[in-house]
Amino acid sequence: MDAILGSLMILVMSLAVEAELKNEFYSTSCPKAEATVRSTVESHFKKDPTIAAALLRLQFHDCFVQGCDGSILITGSSAEINAKANIGLRGFEVIDDAKSQIEAICPGIVSCADIVVFAARDAVVLNDGPGWAVAAGRRDGRISLSSETSSLPAPVDSVSVQRQKFAAKGLDDHDLVTLVGAHTIGQTDCRFFSYRLYNFTSSGQPDPSINAEFLPQLEALCPKNGDGLKKVALDKDSPAKFDVSFFKNVRDGYGVLESDQRLWEDPATQTEVKNYAGTFRGLLGFRFEFEFPKAMNKLSSIEVKTGTAGEIRKVCSKFNS
Repeated sequence: MDAILGSLMILVMSLAVEAELKNEFYSTSCPKAEATVRSTVESHFKKDPTIAAALLRLQFHDCFVQGCDGSILITGSSAEINAKANIGLRGFEVIDDAKSQIEAICPGIVSCADIVVFAARDAVVLNDGPGWAVAAGRRDGRISLSSETSSLPAPVDSVSVQRQKFAAKGLDDHDLVTLVGAHTIGQTDCRFFSYRLYNFTSSGQPDPSINAEFLPQLEALCPKNGDGLKKVALDKDSPAKFDVSFFKNVRDGYGVLESDQRLWEDPATQTEVKNYAGTFRGLLGFRFEFEFPKAMNKLSSIEVKTGTAGEIRKVCSKFNS
């Protein structure tokens, strides 16, 4: 009985937090907030289309640590941004640009945390992905510690580890596979997967799960002892379009990151991949463009701070004094 009551209390608390976020949160207090973020993202996207994936990744890394509270934006030697798991994160200048414009018209109203979530949605749209209503009302956190980033998924994680990390944030297998689908527009560095090409599990051999036709392509992109910072698309077929080809690549052994390819080896996640790839029981499967927004809304509701919690930062990179 105690366990049941405890579960009910957790559910009620969770629903209460989500209820405090609402669509068009700034419709009265700062009606141009979302439009300002959108135009800012578009401006930066025109100069560098790869910024879209960077902004999407920024939301993931923010929400998995301390919840969706803008803690990833804080600078400082001990801040999250300096953790090994956050190497290569970028897009901060887009958030700062949007924030400065919004502060000029609505000072002290719009949180950096909400700007991150708005920007991620707008980035998906710019890559021919779906748009969706973003519930807002998040407050910015006052803690950012690199020592607390162990909850972030890593490229070497097995499915069981990925599952544990997502479950700890209230996300299930369906959410896991759906959200990893964001890699359809992403890039990674050679250093994060080259071990799969030359010395998988210290064997001196390549990862046998890599498609034999794909292996020489990856080796050409990332030569042994080559530039570890060289960028490689996570979706070899349509890296600039938000579509389901990423899932087809995982199905066919063309996953670049080990963590992505392992989704095919676990029965539960394989079923999810098949659904999106359109090869499950002869059916088209789930509609990625419908499921991704739902998963993103769940992600953006993780451990949010609302009401009087946290603060509304004046500058996204530092706490208010």
